[in-house]
Amino acid sequence: MQAQSRIPKLQDTSFDGAMTWFAEMQNQSFLFHPEDDPAEIVAIQSGDRLFSEKEVDELRFVLGELDSALGHEKMIEAAYPIFMHACGMRLDA
Repeated sequence: MQAQSRIPKLQDTSFDGAMTWFAEMQNQSFLFHPEDDPAEIVAIQSGDRLFSEKEVDELRFVLGELDSALGHEKMIEAAYPIFMHACGMRLDA
């Protein structure tokens, strides 16, 4: 039996789909900057790697799909409001 992935499914590769995916990552406390290698993300409390090898492969695939569909800058732009919200910073409307 295969364990269910902790990584949210990417519903579509649109800008809104990317924002939704980053928000789902944040809701699970898995948000990281898309320019960082998911293999290097560690849990602050323990220092242990946050993602398994399988999850790292999944994350690299999703980020690659978003980068291909949106371009690097738009992918980062989609993540930006999610990061700002996670940091407690409110964006102007």
